[in-house]
Amino acid sequence: MAPRALITGITGQDGSYLADFLLDKGYEVFGMVRRSSTETFGRIDHLLDRITFIQADLLDQASLVQAMEEARPDEIYNLAAQSFVPTSWRQPVLTGEFTALGVTRMLDAMRQVVPEAKFYQASSSEMFGKVREVPQTELTPFHPRSPYAVAKTYGHHLTVNYRESYGLFAVSGILFNHESPRRGHEFVTRKISDGVARIKLGLAKELRLGNIDSQRDWGYAGDYVRAMYLMLQQDKPDDFVIATGRTHSVRDFLEIAFGHVGLNYEDYVKKDPRFMRPAEVDQLIGDSGKAHKALGWQPTVDFEELVVMMVDHDLALLGG
Repeated sequence: MAPRALITGITGQDGSYLADFLLDKGYEVFGMVRRSSTETFGRIDHLLDRITFIQADLLDQASLVQAMEEARPDEIYNLAAQSFVPTSWRQPVLTGEFTALGVTRMLDAMRQVVPEAKFYQASSSEMFGKVREVPQTELTPFHPRSPYAVAKTYGHHLTVNYRESYGLFAVSGILFNHESPRRGHEFVTRKISDGVARIKLGLAKELRLGNIDSQRDWGYAGDYVRAMYLMLQQDKPDDFVIATGRTHSVRDFLEIAFGHVGLNYEDYVKKDPRFMRPAEVDQLIGDSGKAHKALGWQPTVDFEELVVMMVDHDLALLGG
């Protein structure tokens, strides 16, 4: 019988890549979706006839219990969250409900219905925030610097707590920034690749950004969902940092993206104070040594390849 996986956040970047990956491995995939006034299935249009959708909501405990009963999953991937950092200052309570308490509701529904299943929690490098050491490992203390990061930290600790208290197979992947052509337009990387394509095609004249000296450890989302899967194939549950171990600035991203289409970013990028964060995180750079050793995981797409992939995709999307 095919293994069964339940994915929350299946319509997002990571959920769509994970669904692709698990279907290729012969899984039966169940996708949890919220009822909303506008259905956003764009990233999984090509998979609609291969996924069983279940309506449920991280804010509604009863719906999660029903989802577990319907799917009877062997593996649960909790990727749903309010995941955009700037929004978390505007909507801190809602962010806490989805990104923190949503994890509690998921774990408790699992404990009640399918305690033998394996659970993956999407943790975030943003939890490190004001970093205590560089690079960051699984043992680096957290100092979250946004309501989003605080909520993710709660979800992370709660996953550990349910593992230790109830003996559940529950793991957290502390994933550093990971991008792709399926990234949402509100994220700086996709904003840049889309902006470059528009400027190159004469559809826009400038690109407005916040702090372009901000540095991140950026990888490819397709590589990172493979790490999620590998964590749930282990004999014992454990938490892992997933990162490339290399850091780049937004400025580096701009140089490669504009350079790829024969333009100089300095001619088009304008600094806009509206996009500055109230509290910036320091140098986020991850040490994935544990994942390399225990999971045999390695990234396959480097930074430059990622930027070019995103720009080429947006050029094609806009008709270039």
